[in-house]
Amino acid sequence: MGKQLVVEIKVQVTGGQATPAPPVGTALGPHGVNIGQFVQQFNDQTRDLMGTTVPVVISVYNDRSFDFVLKSPPAAVLLKKAAGIAKGASNPLLNKVGTVTLSQLEEIAKVKYADLNSSSVEQAVKVIAGTARSMGLEVVD
Repeated sequence: MGKQLVVEIKVQVTGGQATPAPPVGTALGPHGVNIGQFVQQFNDQTRDLMGTTVPVVISVYNDRSFDFVLKSPPAAVLLKKAAGIAKGASNPLLNKVGTVTLSQLEEIAKVKYADLNSSSVEQAVKVIAGTARSMGLEVVD
């Protein structure tokens, strides 16, 4: 009998900076996974995303082995980086905290395209623009 999937764990970890501390340790510990091995492999694969939040889906099998899939960073994280702001507006209708250009939205949409359920890049740009507006960012040409 082959390996059977026991559980899929979803966590968000800072690229290249994973440690056995929470959230990684508390998510993997109860399933008997070698946390140090995961941390090592994750940090090796996310060196180029240093400091960026990276969602990861970890599949744990019945023999305590695991594999993981890296997702693209959350749209809000990419938008904050593009606009050069620390956080979004507390009231996005009244307060505008920054601006992003359509070309920046297009770049973000291309990065996020695989993880979005959009039929085209143009649709993905609209999704990212909606996220930008809900954060209090103004979209300019």
